[in-house]
Amino acid sequence: MRLYLDSLWLEKGLADNTRQSYQRDLTHFARWLGEQGEDDLNAVTGQQVMAYLAWRHSANYSSRSTARLLSCLRGFYRFQLRENAISENPLAGIENPKLPRSLPKLLTESDVEALLSAPDVDDAVGLRDKAMLELLYACGLRVTELTQLTLPMLNLRQGVVRVLGKGSKERLVPLGEEAAYWLERYITSKRSELLAARPSEAVFPSTRGVAMTRQTFWYRIKHWARVAGIEKPLSPHTLRHAFATHLINHGADLRVVQLLLGHSDLSTTQIYTHVAQARMQSLHKMHHPRG
Repeated sequence: MRLYLDSLWLEKGLADNTRQSYQRDLTHFARWLGEQGEDDLNAVTGQQVMAYLAWRHSANYSSRSTARLLSCLRGFYRFQLRENAISENPLAGIENPKLPRSLPKLLTESDVEALLSAPDVDDAVGLRDKAMLELLYACGLRVTELTQLTLPMLNLRQGVVRVLGKGSKERLVPLGEEAAYWLERYITSKRSELLAARPSEAVFPSTRGVAMTRQTFWYRIKHWARVAGIEKPLSPHTLRHAFATHLINHGADLRVVQLLLGHSDLSTTQIYTHVAQARMQSLHKMHHPRG
């Protein structure tokens, strides 16, 4: 198992979060096999995999988590075949569960304005959070991309940020004037207060002077949503969805949005056209006399 997990980083450059989720899936599968009297992952049969999938279904695991598990197992057993550790793939002929097409939770533009206006910008933590929210919405970053930003990745003069995305792929994303203004104000006036003379290149340090974690920012965005009176389910990813949907609503080209989001496949970005269409249908039904 360890060799396979190491290969995810060496060969595919997968992020730590992805490797950790694959490790959890493999460990859980191995534990279940042990309870069935099988302690060798390389001796697994297709029938055992099907039995495990049936058990997951009875235990009410979501089809999305099961699809991720199958992706992990397929990769693992392809690796074992390549290394001649097994002679045939137990996943051969096993299909992924069909996933429902779920539309991203949507924040309206007025919701976003309320959220961005919530932090107290006279306070060091409030100004830091204001800069983070503005940057998240202006650039459509993933939360990990946001929290891992360092000073050399920002070019406020040219108005761009260099983002390290999934698979260590880099992309340049324009900041926009508003985000650039709040970033410069935060960096020049309050960032040093958070660091308290501790050396760090992290753009957004925590109050302990180290780079903020994903979980910490999740709590911060929840806090400001409460302050803003937003009762919709909210996470850092919700602002990424809002970024993409609002761009498309205002006429942005889908391929441009794909590049800005760092999607490797255009089909991943196309979900936002469905969001825009659903919004238009809702507005038509609400306002048209024959809606």
